[in-house]
Amino acid sequence: MLERITTTIEAFSEWSGRTTAWLVLVIVLLICYDVMMRYLFHSGSVALQELEWHLFALLFLLSAAYTFKHDEHVRVDLFYRSRWMNDYRRAWIDLLGNLFFLLPFSVLIIYSSWPFVLNSWQFSETSPDPGGLPYRYLLKAAIPLAFFMLALQGIAHISRCLQIISGKSEPIKTERQN
Repeated sequence: MLERITTTIEAFSEWSGRTTAWLVLVIVLLICYDVMMRYLFHSGSVALQELEWHLFALLFLLSAAYTFKHDEHVRVDLFYRSRWMNDYRRAWIDLLGNLFFLLPFSVLIIYSSWPFVLNSWQFSETSPDPGGLPYRYLLKAAIPLAFFMLALQGIAHISRCLQIISGKSEPIKTERQN
């Protein structure tokens, strides 16, 4: 049962990351269009510029769980990659890091951003700039959503670490560990 839950969470992280990756193409095309309009036709758009940074924020937020799943997140590898560090010890470090840092931090962000997001929804927050985008509250709702997704992936990673520690599973090698 735990394996099925872990696999489902990892599949969701994979799907969300691959889906979110398409935002890169959209952002590049928008920026190219924006630059062309500004420099060739001397016509700028506040809404277009806001859309660019809104999409970038969504890209950053919604790809965090995918990045974590593939072990491409920021980490100080000073001890993690040393010779005396084997898979068992790495699993313990990951387990403790997830339990004492990732999950509490994710819960803190979800908890502290909730009033901020509710307030934005309550007032149907829009851009304060003339010509800006409406529906800013949708963007703000991505903050707790992203950290919920990251916490879920953290739970899946904890499950994988427990399997490695108990000897029921071999670790998945990543480019970073090779």
